[in-house]
Parts: sequence; structure tokens; C-alpha cells
Amino acid sequence: MLVHPGYDPVALQIGPLAIRWYGLMYLVGFALAYGLGRLRIARGRGDGVTREIFDDVLFFAVLGVVLGGRLGYVLFYKLGYYFAHPAEILAVWQGGMSFHGGFLGVLVALWWVARKYRLRWLVLTDFVAPLIPLGLAAGRLGNFINGELWGRITDVPWGTVFPHAGAEPRHPSQLYQFALEGLALFVLLWLFSARPRPVGAVSGLFLVGYGVFRFVAEFFREPDDFLGLLALGLSMGQWLSLPMILAGIAMLAWAYRSPTTAAAGKR
Repeated sequence: MLVHPGYDPVALQIGPLAIRWYGLMYLVGFALAYGLGRLRIARGRGDGVTREIFDDVLFFAVLGVVLGGRLGYVLFYKLGYYFAHPAEILAVWQGGMSFHGGFLGVLVALWWVARKYRLRWLVLTDFVAPLIPLGLAAGRLGNFINGELWGRITDVPWGTVFPHAGAEPRHPSQLYQFALEGLALFVLLWLFSARPRPVGAVSGLFLVGYGVFRFVAEFFREPDDFLGLLALGLSMGQWLSLPMILAGIAMLAWAYRSPTTAAAGKR
């Protein structure tokens, strides 16, 4: 059995300004995405995405992640509560972000940039997909540092006692998600996208890969106490991942049935 170190969620305090680990992990995630994107462009794997376009992508993606993540949490997880307390919707410092909401926010941001530069939307999503997993890994590491979103009770040797989660050891599910949704998905997408693929194939693989990895990890993660398990004993995270998996399979089938290259993807 292990005991969580109980890290202070505040990484640095400068007077009234508190810089939190979780916020730093967001910055790390965006920095990694930016560095990887510039690397892909420098290696000639931009597929029509220039540095100027990528700068716009990053700016609007940040907005999409923050706004979509917050609104997704409100709509998917605690709609009744926020309907009764609408002023707290903007209180992001209290916590509460949804990956699936942030993902939808990024899709909208990419649609806007694609429209601005007259690119096919899927060309842009194919470029961005391999840049996302390391940011997800950083976020899950932030969850572990904060001692939040812990796993279910377990008797495995690496079971961890988390602050505010009782005395029973639990799966460190944040680290499982760090390894699966972060590192494993990054390796899968980075290698897959290293060679030319039909338009939509990389995006489809992202949807399938993330959906499957998240679905599996949710079996070890403690369900939200205000929701519990839903129909068929599945969590909200699993139900939200199923449409991603199905959409990804359909997108891969479509991409390889009528393959087009990224070079032909400009409108």
C-alpha cells in the first residue's frame, strides 16, 4: 500500500496570486502541443498548415478547451446544480472541467480556423490530433498532484491512500489515464501520422484510441459521487466515450473507402 504525498495544490504563492499545479499542467500541455506542431511543420508534415495558421489554431484551441471544458462539465455532469446556481458557472477556480466538453470546444475552434483559411476541416483535425495526448497526460498528472479524481478501492500492491478519500487504498487511476490516454495514445498517433494517410484517418484513430483507453480506465476510476454509475453499470465518462469510438470507426472506414490526400484537401 502506498500513501499519496499530499502535495500542496499551490505550486507558487506570490502575495495574493496563487499559481496552482493544475494550471501549470495546462500551460505545459499547450507548450508541448505548440512544440510538436512546429516540429511537424518543420519536417514537412504540416499538410498545408503553416506557422501562421498553427498560431491561430493554438489561440482558438485554448479558448475551446477552457470554454468547452467548463460548459461540458456544467451540461454533462451537474446541470441541475448550475441551473439553480447560474452565477457559479463562471467560477472555474472552484474546479470542474470536462474533457469531452473541451474536445467539442476544440472541434468548433478548428472549424473556425479551417473556414478562415479555406482548409478542409478534417485536414486540420488530422494535423492537431497527434498533438493532443501529451497535453492530456499533463492534465492527468495535475489530477494526481492534486489528489483528485482518484480510483476505486483496491487491494493491488500499488493501491494508494488519497487525502479526503478515506483510509482504504485506491487505484491511482489518474496515472493509468496518464499512461493510456497520454503516453500510449501519443505514441500510437505520432507513429501512425508519420506516414501519409487518407484525410480523416488520423482523426478517426484519435477518436477510437481515446475512447477505448478512457472506457477501460473508467473501470478503475471512482465514479463521481453526485452521479454514481449509470445504465448498464457504466460511468458518465464511459457513456460519453462510446459515441467517440463509434464515430472514429465510421471515420476510419470512410477515410479508407474513399481516400483523399491532405494535399487535395484545400477548398
